[in-house]
Order: sequence, then C-alpha cells, then structure tokens
Amino acid sequence: MARRRAVIAMPKVKLVVAYDGTDFHGFARQQSLRTVQGTLETVLERVLGYPVEVFGSGRTDAGVHARAQVVHFEMGAGPPVERFPYLLRRALPNDIVCVEACEVDEGFHARFSAQAKTYRYTLQQARVADVFTNRYAWHLPVSLDTAAMERAAKHLIGHHDFTSFCAASTPVQDKRRTIWELKLTSRETYLDLYCTGNGFLQNMVRIVAGTLVDVGEHRIADEDVPHILAGRDRRLAGRTAPAHGLTLWRVEYESS
Repeated sequence: MARRRAVIAMPKVKLVVAYDGTDFHGFARQQSLRTVQGTLETVLERVLGYPVEVFGSGRTDAGVHARAQVVHFEMGAGPPVERFPYLLRRALPNDIVCVEACEVDEGFHARFSAQAKTYRYTLQQARVADVFTNRYAWHLPVSLDTAAMERAAKHLIGHHDFTSFCAASTPVQDKRRTIWELKLTSRETYLDLYCTGNGFLQNMVRIVAGTLVDVGEHRIADEDVPHILAGRDRRLAGRTAPAHGLTLWRVEYESS
C-alpha cells in the first residue's frame, strides 16, 4: 500500500509596503505594464530564487499612492522573515519601500481578512502649487467653504448604496458600503480628507472628494448630498478628483 505524502504548509508572509503610485499603472498585475504587484513578484522571485504570487489588500488605481498597503505571499525556502525590509530595500526600485514584514497564520488573507481601510485625500489651497508635494496633492488655487464640506460629509457617513459615488463602469452588483468616518483636517495650506470604511468601490473615494470640493466651491449645495445618494446615478454626484491626491493610508485587521 502506497504511503501518503504529508502536505507541509508553507509559511505565509505579510508585508506592509509603501509606494509612490505616479509611475505605476495601478496595483494589479497587467501584462507589459509596470504595476506594484508585478514589480513585487519580480523582485521577490529574484530574492528567493522561485516564483511567488502576491495578494494585496485591494487594488489602487494608476497614480494612487500607498502609505501602508498590505500584501501576503506563501514562502518556501528563504531568509528569516524579519530580514525582508532590509533585503527588499536593496532590491526594490526607489518608489516602493517594504515597511515591515512578519509571518502570519495560515488563514490570513491580505484582502479577505481586512476589517477596515482608511484613505487620505489631500488638497492644497494656495495660489501656487508646492513643487515638493504636487505629486501627492490636488492643487486648488481657490478658497473652499470647509464648513459646507463638513456638513456634506456627514450625510455620507453610515451604510448606503454608493452607486452615485462610483465609476459608472463598476462591475460590482452590490454597491452598498459603510463609511465609519469621514473627516477633514487642516495643516498650513493643506486640507486632508480621511475616509474610513469597510470597503470601497471603484473611484469611490475620489468621487467623494471631488463632490466635497464641488460643495466647497458652491457648485453643489451640501443639503443636496442625501438626494444624490438616493438617486443612485453617477451623473448626480460631483467630479472625480485626480488620482495623485489619493493615498491608501491604513488597513486594519482583527489583531491590529
């Protein structure tokens, strides 16, 4: 009688990575295009000596940045996990950094285990854009009515159908999502919009940001936001804010 071979589970490694999304065609792997996932897989294969598949907490669009994107992969033979930030610092291009690394339980999944995500959208209100931050902030040489923007933001907190606040081409059928926090903070000439929720639709945070800017410029009344939500029509909401102002700020897990 033939013996059954024991199946040995490979260690699962979690990485937290930061990247400047300017020169990437988004996170998700695309043939012949430079992406974050594709770059990580290429570099990890070179470091480890065998191919690996990287799974992310979610996709970021072309031009969108990340302060703390979470990915995982299964590792065969390799260095101690805690050495990955050092090894990848020397192997990755300058626009990606591995912030931390740890081994996680077999059941962990960067995407499906995530409990919450926070995005930050940054605006700069100044006559002239700051050359040192204009890759990471939407420059608006106008004064925004932040009080009206804050009133409008309150209408978006909670569990809603966000059809009006996602790309019309979004293939997902269920467009109900929960936003737990949507707040504006100021620092010098910058205005940061922090959006925390259980998940986001395609372009959702950028459309929320663009709509709030339209409210701040009095193109849309803050009291109209509930009607925009109820209308479930992308044409009712405001513009889509440029990708370069958006950063994936934090991904939270049960043990975070």
